[in-house]
Amino acid sequence: MTRFDRLFEIFEGADCVLITSDINRRYFTGMKSSAGVILAFPEKAYLLIDFRYIEKARFTVKDAEVIELKKLYPQLMELLKKHGAESVAIESETMTVKELNAYEHFFTDLTFIHNDSLSNAISTLRASKDSEEIACIRKAQEIAERALEELMGFIKVGVTEREIALELNRLMFAYGAEDLSFETIVLSGANTSMPHGVPSDKKVESGDFVLMDFGAVYNGYHSDMTRTLCVGEPTEEMRKVYDIVLRAQLAGIEAARAGILGSELDKVSRDIIEKAGYGSCFGHSLGHGVGMEIHEKPNASPNYKLPLNEGAVVTVEPGIYIAGKFGVRIEDFVILTENGCENLTKSAKNLITL
Repeated sequence: MTRFDRLFEIFEGADCVLITSDINRRYFTGMKSSAGVILAFPEKAYLLIDFRYIEKARFTVKDAEVIELKKLYPQLMELLKKHGAESVAIESETMTVKELNAYEHFFTDLTFIHNDSLSNAISTLRASKDSEEIACIRKAQEIAERALEELMGFIKVGVTEREIALELNRLMFAYGAEDLSFETIVLSGANTSMPHGVPSDKKVESGDFVLMDFGAVYNGYHSDMTRTLCVGEPTEEMRKVYDIVLRAQLAGIEAARAGILGSELDKVSRDIIEKAGYGSCFGHSLGHGVGMEIHEKPNASPNYKLPLNEGAVVTVEPGIYIAGKFGVRIEDFVILTENGCENLTKSAKNLITL
């Protein structure tokens, strides 16, 4: 069964669907490109793509007929008439108003469904990863962890946050990353209290926490992890906070399973931090889905009142951030199963001192 077949099993409300976003086009066809349009009917799907990509598309795409794009609207009109379609659903989350106006101006007899139904159906489909997707995510994580392991010998007093980030990025590319999951975060000392701070020219000092949040992309799929280590000897307060975050993270992983509400999973870890007296220092959600995008559904957050999907890959990343002093975050990501989860992150989580 193709992904198009699975989409039409859960999507109703239009005769066909128009997919124009780069991410979803790659998800359904396996084809990475900066252009192209998918027009999919329950019985058949088409990828219209221009000359720059046509040779690669004919070699890569398996679940859609590849058509060289010359004049988009007339070619779409021909396919719509061939299949007798009178309505088409669009991706409400990604198509601009300008683009929709252009389509409606040309296709005057066609009804465009621009509510959230198609985007929601695709998000639901993408939330549960199949075996091929999991294999890519595993590989991405292996690349990231291999890079981290080698990076340990580079981190020392005197190197800057920026230098550590650049070396980590270099290693991920050297070990096979297609891209970075996001702009690598490396922070040290008091800067670690900023959850998404930007690497600076600050030099690592003895006794500093070093927080690293990073990931690699492999065949379109992302990894995501955070480790906090100490260069030199940590203070008792630093050890205490680290242990609290670690207990919260381990409890979250233990509770993670398909069917649990995202808000319930968040609460498991949050309660531990709050009972330790640091509730105000944990201001972000516990986790988010990871796949072809670094942040996608489902989420483990106080406001996500839906059950988490079986087969979803979700981060578990509690943190404590004490402004002006230091912060700690520990992040793994897991595959949710009926009876629990599988942790894809293998790197040690004990407090490492260098």
